[in-house]
Amino acid sequence: MYKILIIEDNPDIVANIYAFFEPKGFELDNAHNGISGLTLAANNRYDVILLDVMLPGMDGTKLCKKLRDELHNKTPVLMLTARDTISDKVAGFDSGADDYLVKPFSLVELESRIKALIRRHQDDHFQHSIEVGKLSLNTEEHTITREGKSLKLTPTGFKILNVLMSTSPRVVSKNELEEKVWGEDIPSSDALRTHMHGVRAQVDKPFVQVMIVTIPGVGYQIIDPDKV
Repeated sequence: MYKILIIEDNPDIVANIYAFFEPKGFELDNAHNGISGLTLAANNRYDVILLDVMLPGMDGTKLCKKLRDELHNKTPVLMLTARDTISDKVAGFDSGADDYLVKPFSLVELESRIKALIRRHQDDHFQHSIEVGKLSLNTEEHTITREGKSLKLTPTGFKILNVLMSTSPRVVSKNELEEKVWGEDIPSSDALRTHMHGVRAQVDKPFVQVMIVTIPGVGYQIIDPDKV
């Protein structure tokens, strides 16, 4: 499960976060001041950092800036603060924070924000170049080729193909594919099928061998036809 670092000096907030997340299987670390929080962040791997702005030793904005500029740490940072003015939020984002949650906050919303940050971070770390057989996808150049021929997909079609190729040859369920492509804003039930039709029209239709396979009642996969 996910590992979270809580840098927060309010013991009641920390206790509530532990009580909510530990039963769900999250692994938690906690620092009560900015200096020890920076040390933990520098020496351990976390999926997300919950960072209070007003901290003893070093405030959250300065800590986040050090994390980004000096340590080149890209762990998602969610700032927790009682300050809710536009200038406060701008200062937080300028320091390198990824999201902002104003106290008091709902733990359910906190969990939703954490999961969204982790998903976004994982998406950003997809391989730049992926190959399955003679099908190639490059996320930096946003290009796709099969057998040397350039393919054109919509942005959503590109995301779908990215997910399928990144996990190939594993079968990806409909629910997993929708979540990775649209997050929590999943459109109508026919949207995935419609986009899959467009992806197949480019990836499979012009070629002799089929690469995108539907597993009825389960999901989709991409295969290398030369290895079947």
